Amino acid sequence: MNPSRPNPTVTRPDSVGTMPKRLAGLDGLRGIAVTLVAVYHFFPAALPGGFVGVDVFFVISGFLITGLLIAEHRRTGRFALGRFWQRRALRLLPPLVPLVLVGCTAAWLIGGDVLVGLGWQVLGALTFGYNWVSIAGSTSYFDTAQPELFRNLWSLAVEEQFYLVWPFVLFAVLLIRCPWRRVALVGGLAVAAMLWMAVLYHPGSDPTRVYYGSDTHSFGLFAGAALALLLAPGARAMPLPRLRAVLGRARPWLGLAAFAGLLAAAWALPATGAATYRGGLVAVSLLSAVVIWAAVRGRRFGRSLDVAPLRYLGERSYGIYLWHWPVLVLVQVAWPAAAGPDGLAVVPAGLAAGIVAGALTLSAAATSYRWLERPVRASGVRAGIRRLSAAASGSVPRRALVAVGMVAVLLVVGGTASALVTAPRETSAQQEIDRGQKAMDAAAAAAKVAARRSADSSHRPLPGGSMITAVGDSVMLASAPELQTSFPGISIDAAVNRGMRSAPGILAALDQAGALRSVVVVGLGTNGPIDEDELAAIQAVTGPNRQLIMVNAFAERDWTAGVNAALADFSVEYPLVELADWHDAIAAHSDVLAEDNIHPGPTGGQIYADTISTAIRLLATHPPRGPLDVYRLGE
Repeated sequence: MNPSRPNPTVTRPDSVGTMPKRLAGLDGLRGIAVTLVAVYHFFPAALPGGFVGVDVFFVISGFLITGLLIAEHRRTGRFALGRFWQRRALRLLPPLVPLVLVGCTAAWLIGGDVLVGLGWQVLGALTFGYNWVSIAGSTSYFDTAQPELFRNLWSLAVEEQFYLVWPFVLFAVLLIRCPWRRVALVGGLAVAAMLWMAVLYHPGSDPTRVYYGSDTHSFGLFAGAALALLLAPGARAMPLPRLRAVLGRARPWLGLAAFAGLLAAAWALPATGAATYRGGLVAVSLLSAVVIWAAVRGRRFGRSLDVAPLRYLGERSYGIYLWHWPVLVLVQVAWPAAAGPDGLAVVPAGLAAGIVAGALTLSAAATSYRWLERPVRASGVRAGIRRLSAAASGSVPRRALVAVGMVAVLLVVGGTASALVTAPRETSAQQEIDRGQKAMDAAAAAAKVAARRSADSSHRPLPGGSMITAVGDSVMLASAPELQTSFPGISIDAAVNRGMRSAPGILAALDQAGALRSVVVVGLGTNGPIDEDELAAIQAVTGPNRQLIMVNAFAERDWTAGVNAALADFSVEYPLVELADWHDAIAAHSDVLAEDNIHPGPTGGQIYADTISTAIRLLATHPPRGPLDVYRLGE
């Protein structure tokens, strides 16, 4: 996302090709968009679809930049690409460079997991290639376990890659004399990107590739560009004059309806659901285009968007977007949840972290806008520095000011260099996950050897673990060595970023293969909310002949309380279901977890195994009704 584009608010609905200095409503719409994104990150449960604010920005940016290029082409018959890219650099780099330096220095002072991968993040940030660097490194936009400091810069990269190519494409488009065909051609590019996203998206898999890709997520930019062509001088010669007249009269109502649709999408669209990537984000782009059209061509609707608070946020939206995610990550890492003597949080850590991060973000964005962005936009880098120095030297001696500035620069440059040099290769959570994966691989290899040796033997398999199938997420994966020690022969199927919705399919596949054992352990509450249908589907697979253990969650996430309540109710309702209370067992011993306060080390893994052992002993009082073998612990 790049909200640092020419800003809004005109008193007349001019054609885009003449590009007045301000266009009505766009500052307010930009303020709404950045608010959606910030609330989505700060308080995810409050606005589950707030990520659509990025797509609103894509449409605004495509519209404004295309309008600027069209206006220049009308005046001169060409594009001054050097000046165009220089203007983009002046808008983007002055706020971006301090963000990277300050963010890296703060990360170095805090230390730990937040430093992991910092080198490639800085490379992606400063080359505007963050999205492709992330894709190449197989990082996930939806991975909440990795404190990725500059993750939000992916959208900035998508925009700047678009602007690198778009002037050449637009010049060719403007050679077409028919305005309608111009719009249709650019609209066709948007449709192509939309279809490519739908083709590459695979339901149930991580959608980061299609979300980050500039080839798959550029339809909003094309939609904005098509709107700019539609509103350019000469476009009024397009067909269907009666339809244009009807639309003109209905413009405010259409804008209001589209705006309501955007808010509904911000509330309802799922971050990883098929509906989002097979039509949802495209609908958001089209609704954004309608809102922009209604705002810039309709005086009253545009003014209604440009109310003072929204306009304030819109003018500072670039700084807000840049700072909000790194500040949130640093606050969460530096300020772990306060816990009372019973292990429960004294305050809602997520809410407190979001409030603090929001206040710091607004302060940083206001400072950047006042002392950096406005002076550079008005006078350029050198003149902006001189103006800033002159303004500050009124109350501070120039030599002292220069000395303080040099010390600050040396500190952040030195801190950044130190952060890059000392960054660890893996997070502490990943180290525990790797430990668990090695144990699972070793157990699988040993099982193959044992199977070959006992192929012709009538010797019974070891009781206890040999009767247990465990399906889980990365918390179970990190605990795998201790589970194998406590339950020899246990079958573990655990993976990173797995949620409860995947459990019915995994269990059904094991059942069909004859590999689903008498006792089924499911530990999948860490990575998202759950619903009754998922639990019912799990129970339908396990049936009346098996016993089911549901492991609850311990994580500082908005859905954890709801997940644990649902699992507790589920275990009470059915006699063959027992709750393994991992949350309460580990709450008083969270110091044995990795830095993310989620994944256990060896001691925590043993606590995880012990909670399952306790649940199994409780289930011994409720034997299944079928002919399956009775398991025996410790034999």
